[in-house]
Amino acid sequence: MSNSITSRTACSVAALAALVLTACNGRPSTKDSPIQVRPGVALPSDLAATEGAVRFLENRVRLDPEDHIAYNKLGAYYLQLQRETGSLSYIELASKAAKGSLASLPPEHNTDGLLLTAQVEYAEHDFTSARDHSRQLAELEPGKSYPFNTLGDALLELGDYDGATAAFQQMERLAAGIGGMTSVAVDQRLARYAALRGDVDHARRYLDNALRTCLALPAPPRETTAWCYWQLGDLAFSVGDNTSADACYQNALTAFPDYFRALASLGRLRAAQGDLDGGIALYEQATRLVPDPAFIAALGDLYKLKGRDREAAAQYGLVEQIGHLSALNGFLYNRQLALFYADHDLKAEDAYQNARREYEVRKDVYGSDTLAWAALKSGKLKEAESAAKEALKLGTKDPRIWYHAGMIALAEGDVTSARDYLNRSLELNQQFDPLQAALAKHALEGLL
Repeated sequence: MSNSITSRTACSVAALAALVLTACNGRPSTKDSPIQVRPGVALPSDLAATEGAVRFLENRVRLDPEDHIAYNKLGAYYLQLQRETGSLSYIELASKAAKGSLASLPPEHNTDGLLLTAQVEYAEHDFTSARDHSRQLAELEPGKSYPFNTLGDALLELGDYDGATAAFQQMERLAAGIGGMTSVAVDQRLARYAALRGDVDHARRYLDNALRTCLALPAPPRETTAWCYWQLGDLAFSVGDNTSADACYQNALTAFPDYFRALASLGRLRAAQGDLDGGIALYEQATRLVPDPAFIAALGDLYKLKGRDREAAAQYGLVEQIGHLSALNGFLYNRQLALFYADHDLKAEDAYQNARREYEVRKDVYGSDTLAWAALKSGKLKEAESAAKEALKLGTKDPRIWYHAGMIALAEGDVTSARDYLNRSLELNQQFDPLQAALAKHALEGLL
């Protein structure tokens, strides 16, 4: 399998690199000093105040269904609660609020309602609609940066990296000097950009900037702060820096106890460190809070490694049940289901069809990677090879992507590429997954 990419992709990657370097040089950062993990800070919960505001606003719209301002504020609180709790019911409530807002006042006079609509669509994984409504918002608010936040987010998910580059350049330009949460939103997005193109160092710096800004605010936002710590931990884990990852996850949980994302990631880290019981306990805690299929599948894998086969089978069955529970779940978990099936050599054709449906709309590098892996397991080697090449095009430092590419090359008989890709995967992180990393090592040993 070749590493060559199209000239258009090369231009896109170059544009991404230029954006990241220009932005990082253009405002304060820790560019000339090593990134260090900032100490964790316990932050007070505002859940009671949020729930009180929700009750008040729900009563307002009940009494006055034409109050678009109340709908917009209510929808924003629902989305905040969804981020904090992981409950999908809040997305559905936010969707109703957005529809109520635009029904009472059209978007030309209600840009907050249009923004809420785009944010809800993004949360629902309706990225095409989120893109289109964000473009409409940018036309209505040409001098504001926030429309380009959601526009760039949606374009990244759709795999339109040239479009995302342009959106984030506009975001960066229009947000210059504003500071506060606007600066945090910019840094969060540029961090993701940098990570996608394999620039872990700049991604860390952007997240550190975002974290520093959060902590300097009079009332640091708890979930946003924990999210930054968690993302720093995931970046560290992706390149095998388990010490930093551990500290970041612990700091996320200091800021926001029971933060389900950090609990699950810390469970994965404990398993990678050989502490299966610790990993199981953390995943059990995370799945009690949020029954996310990825968490449940990972818990099943750890049960399997401990010889608890009946419990593993129960978790695997639950993954499918949740994935098919509702229409919204279908949108949200198509990719997770495809990966679950492919990882566990189950329902190869279902895995492929899920991945293919997702990829028809969402052509980002992770969509390409999922399609490549599912196509391999369903015996479609040429399609797997082509999709894997797309998944590698940005140089994302994710050991799973390189592992999948290596196994596809091995199936094709391309020993040189297989050895190279598998080596890269394991060089990034020897224990990237409790089951798949062992398969990667076994495959590589057979090539030496």
